[in-house]
Amino acid sequence: MARSLDGLVLAPVADQSPGQVGTRTRFAYHERDGRIWAEYTGGDVVRGHLVGTREADLLDFIPRSLKGTGGTPTVQLKHDGTTSSGHCVSTVTELPDGRVRLDETWQWESQEGRGKSVVEELSR
Repeated sequence: MARSLDGLVLAPVADQSPGQVGTRTRFAYHERDGRIWAEYTGGDVVRGHLVGTREADLLDFIPRSLKGTGGTPTVQLKHDGTTSSGHCVSTVTELPDGRVRLDETWQWESQEGRGKSVVEELSR
């Protein structure tokens, strides 16, 4: 299992489509006892939140307690005043230089859109 994400700041390695997270977005991660959460901001995003669980190197932002309930543990507010909600599953790996990388698969529930993205720990 890769190291804890608690206290790490990660950023996307590439821009997504307009109005989504991009290379100027920063994710501040927290982790305690298999629970994981992050706040994010930057670029088109005023404020965003992720809430989920971790089992080994799999992050599931659809916690077991919300599965099947329509829960949306990924939410964000953009500068244009619109909000988005959805879910994400990420795989944690450690890069050769010791930084953490998340390979993400996500889907919006409040609007059309799904995709894959990569975020990496900022250089120390």
